[in-house]
Amino acid sequence: MVAIDNYIPSESEEYMCEKHLEYFRNKLQNWKEEIISNSKLTLENLQEKNSFPDDTDRASNETDRSIELRARDRQRKLISKIDKALKNIEEGEYGYCEETGDPIGLARLEARPTATLSVEAQERHERNEKIYRFK
Repeated sequence: MVAIDNYIPSESEEYMCEKHLEYFRNKLQNWKEEIISNSKLTLENLQEKNSFPDDTDRASNETDRSIELRARDRQRKLISKIDKALKNIEEGEYGYCEETGDPIGLARLEARPTATLSVEAQERHERNEKIYRFK
């Protein structure tokens, strides 16, 4: 286990060395724990019995609940991506583009730790998506 307190991955180190992997493993696990913790709070809030004498208040509350549930659904999907990234770390595949096998890059992974495509592959994917969406 590598000590990662105050550690920032560096381009001067070997790409996806043990320090990098441990850093991203910790980052992903902490992110997942935060999402799960927030989800538990949401569940508690949704289970509270609220009585609203005013129809407008009731409608506003229902809208808020609907928005919150959609946000939680997105976070549920994000947990799946985090789990996949953690699995890729264990399998030695983390940090490499699924399409090309090229390194994704530390800056991209720092910004989006669940990234599975390099910037170039992602841009190509988005261009193709845009082209085929209008056909």
